[in-house]
Amino acid sequence: MPLTIQQLNTAPAAEAVALLEGVYEHSPWVAERALAARPFRSLAHLKLAMVQVLQRASSDEQIGLIRVHPELAGKAMESNTLTAESTNEQGKAGLTNCTPDELAHIRGLNKAYGEKFGFPFILAVRGPRGTGLAKSEIIATFERRLHHHPSFELGEALRNIHRIAEIRLDDKFGRDLTLGNDVWDWQEQLSVHTDPGYAELGQLTVTYLTDAHRACAAQISGWMRECGFDTVHIDAVGNVVGRYEGSTPDAKALLTGSHYDTVRNGGKYDGRLGIFVPMACVRELKRQNRRLPFAFEVVGFAEEEGQRYKATFLGSGALIGHFDNAWLDQQDADGITMRDAMAHAGLKPEDIPKIQRDPSKYLGFVEVHIEQGPVLTELDYPLGIVTSINGSVRYVGEVIGMASHAGTTPMDRRRDAAAATAELILFAEQRAAKDGDSVATVGMLQVPNGSINVVPGACRFSLDIRAPNNEQRDRLVDDILAALKEICERRSVRYTLEETMRAAAAPSDPAWQQRWEKAVDALGIPLFRMPSGAGHDAMKLHEVMPQAMLFVRGINSGISHNPLESSTNDDIQLAVEAFQLLLDGIGPPPFLAHFV
Repeated sequence: MPLTIQQLNTAPAAEAVALLEGVYEHSPWVAERALAARPFRSLAHLKLAMVQVLQRASSDEQIGLIRVHPELAGKAMESNTLTAESTNEQGKAGLTNCTPDELAHIRGLNKAYGEKFGFPFILAVRGPRGTGLAKSEIIATFERRLHHHPSFELGEALRNIHRIAEIRLDDKFGRDLTLGNDVWDWQEQLSVHTDPGYAELGQLTVTYLTDAHRACAAQISGWMRECGFDTVHIDAVGNVVGRYEGSTPDAKALLTGSHYDTVRNGGKYDGRLGIFVPMACVRELKRQNRRLPFAFEVVGFAEEEGQRYKATFLGSGALIGHFDNAWLDQQDADGITMRDAMAHAGLKPEDIPKIQRDPSKYLGFVEVHIEQGPVLTELDYPLGIVTSINGSVRYVGEVIGMASHAGTTPMDRRRDAAAATAELILFAEQRAAKDGDSVATVGMLQVPNGSINVVPGACRFSLDIRAPNNEQRDRLVDDILAALKEICERRSVRYTLEETMRAAAAPSDPAWQQRWEKAVDALGIPLFRMPSGAGHDAMKLHEVMPQAMLFVRGINSGISHNPLESSTNDDIQLAVEAFQLLLDGIGPPPFLAHFV
């Protein structure tokens, strides 16, 4: 029989430690210290208590824990001295069945890793889905992490140990991860659709109204119907809209969703997680033959990233009447206008005004999204409460100096455009850091016609500035632009600057934020509030109705807009359960009969 939280909470101390045997490899002291936090409210609470033991442990204790783990496909496996847990995990990943060449390569990596870091390479080889990583993925991860800085790799090792422990606890407690697994699988299955030129490289790229984009819309529509939505359709801009009616006619609706387009060579979770999590909730409602006192509308927004056309937030903007008809004449890289792309997809621009929503018929908008950053993963929190979506301003600029011979122009006679821009970059970095939660980025930098022996006469750059509220953003902008002016005057160069985008901050609605907080708290997870540095569809809906977001932790340091973007079935399961609790208003949780 699976272990229960009640058993663990009531067991005598020694017995409780024994019940948790094997969770952390050869380290019962982790369980001993974590049990001081009893009674545990949930399995998630227990997991976090054990994580926090390691956070409070000394450096020697942390290193010691890492060192008691066996090498992958190492001597312990060869001599059959692995723990039962490690044997099971390495077996699921195929490491107990390596070819001689694979074995030799892995052992070479083990040797190089140990010499560099002083501890063995740790990887949760059962992976984010819990079913086992492919050997090729294990080797690629090994090779990639070998280049990390030692301090960073220490954190990665501990995070992977926590994931190993999480999976072992799931097994002990018989954790039902059906919802998390299904959402994880939907994302994997949808990722088979990718634009030409990227499919051949094994990269995920889905841009507005390409064949891959339309295939995604068709697949999401089909899954929505299977989940039990009352109506499903693709609207005039390509949004996929599913609606589950409430228990009373003409009830107001709660709106949710996110986007299904991607950046080029992007990840599988950005946007799509926010479509599939509420879809799973509707499927459970339908299975239980339950209706909510309000309608529930889930939208897969067709375009958010602005990759094929410069029309960011097209999908969510159209719902609030912000579709710009000038976009229709934009051309993509192949000269295809948006108007022609829409005609090819069977969409009619004249129908776009009809999809604008009446805010009076909606309770608000909520969105689930992968964090797209390292904060939650470094804190080891599975979920985060978004307090505000940062306001932002973007510029493109150029510093103009004088190109001259690098060998004959004295240092005090130079009008170096690149050096001036470099000074601006450093100022922006230092100034943003003073706020704590502001960011400033120069993501594009170019010296036109640059040469190794020429002092740069021009330097083009981009500037992206973000902060949790408009006032803080504007102060940061003022200081950076004043610094640009001063730097250029002092260095006898000039500059041009064009503002290309300005978006207001979108603070979360207090009532809806509190609903997310109650849901997360009910799962036994500490509340962590944080701003969103990235833009989201919620920013557009914020203009006409209250909104609030929930973040889900990402793995691989929370990386996003990258093929390594991912999350675990455990964290996704918690996100679905939090959404279910939000829908139920934190009443009796009929959804969570399986909840440990």
